[in-house]
Amino acid sequence: MSEYSSLLSDLSENITNEDLDQLKSACKEDITEDQSNTITSSKEWFNYLEENQKLAQDNLSYIEHIFEISRRPDLLTRVIEYRTTVLKISEDDEVDTKLTRIPSAKKYKDIIRQPSEDEIIKLAPPPKKV
Repeated sequence: MSEYSSLLSDLSENITNEDLDQLKSACKEDITEDQSNTITSSKEWFNYLEENQKLAQDNLSYIEHIFEISRRPDLLTRVIEYRTTVLKISEDDEVDTKLTRIPSAKKYKDIIRQPSEDEIIKLAPPPKKV
């Protein structure tokens, strides 16, 4: 299995039916309602995007945008990791490519990372009622 196929498979495993409805809704300008109704799985959604030149092994910007507006930083981060490790596009190079969604995606890297003990803010207990 190619790394691209592996990425799509991994993304598919993390997209529920509710997520799929939200993702299809985010694509409503590119997918007609009739076409949207025929797409019943995330694999079918990816296939549709590939057939309509919205997704390719070296063109991931469309799904990055969809994951971003659908508030799925977990999926967005996986796509970015694929792009930087498999396609070997560094963050400096990304600014100059058609694959760019990095300025908005950079913020998600820290959100997904678990904070260290020093970064966790501990709140004092609420005051007792008298």
